Amino acid sequence: MLSALEEGVKGGKWYSLMDKVYGLSNLISAFKEVKRKRGGTGVDHQTIKMFERDLMANLEKLSADMASGRYRAQAIKRVWIPKPGSHEKRPLGISTVRDRVAQAALRHVLEPIFEREFAEQSYGFRPGRGCKDALREVDRLLRAGSHWVVDVDLKSYFDTIPKDKLMKRVEEKVSDGRIKEMLQGYLNQEVMDEMVRWTPEAGTPQGSGISPLLSNIYLDELDHKMEQLGYKMVRYADDTVVLCQSQEEAERALEEVRQWTAKAGLTLHPVKTRIVDARPKKVGFDFLGYHFERGLRWPREKSLKKLKETIRPKTKRSNGRSLQVIIKDVNRSVKGWYEYFKHSHWTTFRPIDGWIRGRLRSILRKRNRKRGRAKTLQDHKRWPNAYFAGQGLFSLETANAQARQSSMR
Repeated sequence: MLSALEEGVKGGKWYSLMDKVYGLSNLISAFKEVKRKRGGTGVDHQTIKMFERDLMANLEKLSADMASGRYRAQAIKRVWIPKPGSHEKRPLGISTVRDRVAQAALRHVLEPIFEREFAEQSYGFRPGRGCKDALREVDRLLRAGSHWVVDVDLKSYFDTIPKDKLMKRVEEKVSDGRIKEMLQGYLNQEVMDEMVRWTPEAGTPQGSGISPLLSNIYLDELDHKMEQLGYKMVRYADDTVVLCQSQEEAERALEEVRQWTAKAGLTLHPVKTRIVDARPKKVGFDFLGYHFERGLRWPREKSLKKLKETIRPKTKRSNGRSLQVIIKDVNRSVKGWYEYFKHSHWTTFRPIDGWIRGRLRSILRKRNRKRGRAKTLQDHKRWPNAYFAGQGLFSLETANAQARQSSMR
């Protein structure tokens, strides 16, 4: 298969792939991936640990079912999880462990076929690429003068991909009937929300291991179209921006995107899709958790709100744990957040540090039998910033200052 990827296959299509999907070595690798990503139980209530107890027997049974054509995906369990920085909830589909292993195995075989021809400006869910690569490219283009930005928002993208058109894109490279049947089975999986069952008319199952690859396959045509027309587009899954040198160029780019999405059966959000000049104050645009404006970047409001929502339950005034335990718990969240947002403008970090220390002072104030939050000068004098540093509290401002000094050297 590796040789064929380099040399090409007859007619550019792959006719025999299923044996590679159900191969035991591939299924073992797929299970390791599923285990690493963890995840909840599906409609059969089987955990990863339960599946692993009799791993080889389970994988051999899965392999035999795939080889004989008996394999059928079970229904997807729908759960509702909070939207970051919002009181709303969004749906998430959880497949059974068995189906997640099968999906990972299928992706292992299909991904190399499509990956070698994916466009350069696509960064989401691709091997060796990630959010920071996309963010670096956006930053590079802004610095090069492409400050007119088409902020593209595909309304409910994963839920609205037309199944028939998606399968036609897959069939451009894959002719193995059993592979197509397997994919069609995933696209037509029932969804189970408590006691209600239904089959979505469009879209790919969110939360499934194969869905990100399918979503990239469907948007690949747009990637290449914009590239051929000379537009600088940066896409991470359905999060897309086109960076242009002028307003006129941005308007032309938006029209191209609008025409393509209409033809592809997708919908641009009428409000969130817009053209912005990233230079003026209080305008800018958001991309992958960051806000870009005036040549600077910092966490968008929802990213800050999400961090605070994570810290608040850990720092309630009624928290009975020791201060050292609380700080250790807070540090885990703050360090992870900083690792992603450490490229923000340096003024970002001091206010957040101050907010966290304020919550810790409020805990100490309550323990000293005083009401209300710690806002007085006396509280600051009694528990100064140095006190919390001595207790091991991670400082965003200090970490960023050290990083900037190191880069200057």
